[in-house]
Amino acid sequence: MLFTELPLLERPAAAAAAGFSAVEFWWPFPVAVPADREVDAFVAAVTDAGVQLAGLNFFAGDMPGGDRGVVSWPKRSAEFRDNVDVTIGIGERLGCRAFNALYGNRIEGADPHEQDELAAINLALAGRAASRIGGTVLVEPVSGAPRYPLRTAADAIGVIDRVAEQADVRNVGFLCDLYHLAVNGDDLDKVIARYGDRVAHVQIADAPGRGEPGTGELALSRYLGDLEARGYRGWVGLEYKPANGTEPGLAWLPRDRRAAAPVDNP
Repeated sequence: MLFTELPLLERPAAAAAAGFSAVEFWWPFPVAVPADREVDAFVAAVTDAGVQLAGLNFFAGDMPGGDRGVVSWPKRSAEFRDNVDVTIGIGERLGCRAFNALYGNRIEGADPHEQDELAAINLALAGRAASRIGGTVLVEPVSGAPRYPLRTAADAIGVIDRVAEQADVRNVGFLCDLYHLAVNGDDLDKVIARYGDRVAHVQIADAPGRGEPGTGELALSRYLGDLEARGYRGWVGLEYKPANGTEPGLAWLPRDRRAAAPVDNP
């Protein structure tokens, strides 16, 4: 969501030039299984920029068109499964260990219970693949998508627990996007108090508006401090919409705070 004024393969270098030592990406290709040359070009762009790939989304369908993942989408389940090895393969090459699996919208004509069963199976499959490289599959609540069923922290934790109980796969973790949770009505203080020790990745934007920190009403510094007090030592992804371009919008974050490397969670 940052540096989108540039072609995708130029963004890692732009992030590095701005002082960041890590980047995260939504799925960077229009299809679930891109050509090898496309994957190689993406890997080279990140490697040549000298940044760490801290997070990567699995293929999620047509995001601009309203899709929010294919994990629970019966007719597109095969695409997700085909995508798993590609995504984990990129992670292995770039040292990325966090992989966001957007759950998917409710589909007209599909039974919600069957969608949830399918999602649990697919998340378990992805978790087993990620475990081969010590990775974690992430599940997140999302706002602004009326047909997306995971809206609260409890919704996401319920899915994570279901995968653990049904498949004994325990490397599926909670992606705590403070913006999405706040917009959906979750009390962030209560979320952090109850689930802070289960957070596997954090993303931020201010609310309302999904802009830079300081443009809205969220006490993001306090929430991040509370997450740290609860044991979180991972990356904080900047998933906001710059109001006037990426570089001008970075004034809120001193350059010396952009390259801090995380400490692994105990």
